[in-house]
Amino acid sequence: MTNENKFIPYKTSNFSAEELIEKSQKYFQKINKRRSVRDFSDKEVPKEVIENIIKTAGSAPSGAHKQPWTFCVISNKELKSKIRKLAEEEEYENYHGRMSDSWKADLKDFGTDHIKEFLEVAPYLIVVFKKVFDLDEDDNKSQNYYVNESVGIACGFLITAIHQAGLVTLTHTPSPMGFLQKALARPKNEKAFLLLPVGYPAKGCKVPDLKRKDLNEISFWF
Repeated sequence: MTNENKFIPYKTSNFSAEELIEKSQKYFQKINKRRSVRDFSDKEVPKEVIENIIKTAGSAPSGAHKQPWTFCVISNKELKSKIRKLAEEEEYENYHGRMSDSWKADLKDFGTDHIKEFLEVAPYLIVVFKKVFDLDEDDNKSQNYYVNESVGIACGFLITAIHQAGLVTLTHTPSPMGFLQKALARPKNEKAFLLLPVGYPAKGCKVPDLKRKDLNEISFWF
């Protein structure tokens, strides 16, 4: 192996098989309570919590360790209102022409429409941008690798960290999302990937009564 000076020892705990089973089961039981929430409280969330959540997302693996992501955090009320207006314009077009009848039928049980009040109510919006390439100070390009895969994994870390912290979120993708790049004045190498409202659930919040697929439906052992 070359460049051994760039490697450091990896330290981890040597848990017994019983401990591993217990830890994995407890984690599953906690994360299995995660739900997508559309009714938010406007209760304030400490900024440090959001910072820790984003640092967790930033620890995700990425192609060649390029970390091709940017997390834009919005708490400004005027900007949230602007984003809601722009998102609803796109969503209106989706619900009134872009979406197929089968797509709308699949969404019927969720009670969704083009109105996205949560974009103003939630104390924070996190917009995840993917960097399709990097730019240096002289505007020179450098390649990023497996960008969609890397940013997708980081979003998984982000959503898990939000739930772990005791907050709720919703994966919102008002396609097309080009308006977010303009509204937040992001550089040309960044494209909006995902929009997440983050906060506490509203009092009396309800979610659809859904059932997740069983283990034998999502896994095959060879």
